[in-house]
Amino acid sequence: MLKKITNISNIVTWDKASDSLKIISNNDILINNDKIVKISSEIEEFDILIDANNHLITPGFIDSHTHPVFVNNRSNEFIMRLDNKNYTDIFNSGGGIHSSIRNLRKASFDELYESALNNIRPFINNGTTSLETKTGYGLTFKDEIRSLEIIKKINNDLEIDLYPTFLGAHAVPAEFSNKKDEFIKLICNEMIPEISKNKLAIFCDVFCEEGYFNIEESEQILETAKSYNLVPRIHADEFKYSGGAELAKKVGAISADHLMAINDDGIKALASSKVVGTLLPGTSFFLNKSYANGRKLIDNGCQICLATDFNPGTCTIKSLPIIMFLSMYFCGMKLDESFKAITYNAAKAIGQESRLGLVKEGYNADLIFWDIESIEEIPYWFDSAVNKIKKIIKSGEIINQ
Repeated sequence: MLKKITNISNIVTWDKASDSLKIISNNDILINNDKIVKISSEIEEFDILIDANNHLITPGFIDSHTHPVFVNNRSNEFIMRLDNKNYTDIFNSGGGIHSSIRNLRKASFDELYESALNNIRPFINNGTTSLETKTGYGLTFKDEIRSLEIIKKINNDLEIDLYPTFLGAHAVPAEFSNKKDEFIKLICNEMIPEISKNKLAIFCDVFCEEGYFNIEESEQILETAKSYNLVPRIHADEFKYSGGAELAKKVGAISADHLMAINDDGIKALASSKVVGTLLPGTSFFLNKSYANGRKLIDNGCQICLATDFNPGTCTIKSLPIIMFLSMYFCGMKLDESFKAITYNAAKAIGQESRLGLVKEGYNADLIFWDIESIEEIPYWFDSAVNKIKKIIKSGEIINQ
C-alpha cells in the first residue's frame, strides 16, 4: 500500500553525510507499508494521499532511557527532598527504589500491566515513537521476568516500539542486604540465562554507583550478559565519579547514562569509543542537582543523546521537547545538537541507527507533523509542544487523531 504525504512545509532531519541539520523543501514523501521509499517532488503513483496541511515534518522521537514498569508513586519523596533529605537518606529510610520494589511485588500482573500501560501511553502524544523500557523494580527472578513479559505484552498492544532492558542490578533488595554476592549470582546464573533463552530483553543495564554496584560487580554482570547475547548499557558516574564511563568502553556498552560526575578520563574513554553518552537533564531538574556538561562532552568528541529517565522517584517527565529545552538551558547544548540527540543519536543508543531517527529513504516511516515554522519552536514551546503536534505516523500508520 503506497501512501503519499504531500503539502509539506519542510522536512527537517539530520544528515549523516554532512553531520548537520538538513532542511528539505518542496518534496513529498512516499511510504510503502512501514518504510520511506521516496522523497521527491515527482511522486505520481500512490494509493492513499495524506495532506500534511503545510505542516513541518521531523523524525519520530526516540527516548532511550525510561523506567515505566511500576505501580503507585513516590510523591512523598518530593517533599522529603524539600526537607533536605538526599537520595541516600531516602533510600536508607526504606524509600527510593525499595519503595517501588515493595509496591511492584504486591501488584498482580493485571495491575502492573495497566499501570505500565498508562505510564507509557502518554509518550506517544509527545512525539515519542520508540521507547527503551527498563525493568528494575522487581529484583526477584519471578518479578523481573514478569516485568519483561509485561513490556512484551505492551509492545504488542501499543503502536509504538518498546526496546526492553533488563535492569536486575538496579539495587540490592532488602532480603540480600548482607548477601550481595548471592544476589549477583542470582542475576548472573538464573535471571540472565532465563531472559536470554526466552528473548525477553535486548539490553542489560547496571546501576554502577557507590552503595549499589561497584566497578568490579558491574563488569561481572555486564560480561555475563554479553555471553548471553544481551547488549550492555550502564548507569554511569551519576552522583560520584566511579569509572563507569571507562567501564562502558571496556565492556563495549551501547550507552553510558547520566554522567553528571564524569571526569576527564571518562570523557576521553567515551570519545575514543562507540559508546553513546546519554544525558538525562530531567532528573537534574527534578532533583535540583547539577547537570551533565553536554558542551564539554560534545567539544571533546563524545556522541551525546538525550532521554527523559521517566521513573517514579526522580523524574516524571515524559516529553522530549521539555528535555531539549533543559539541555539547551543547563547542559550547554545547541538547538541542532539537542535535535540530533533525540533522533539520530538516540537511535544509536538503542542500536537502530540504520532504520530509525532520520527522515530518509529506506528508513522506518516514523514521522511527526508539526504546526510550527521551524524546529526552534520545539524547545521554545517546551511544555506545550504537544499542542503543536498535529499528526504522528509510526511504521507508516497514523497513530494519533
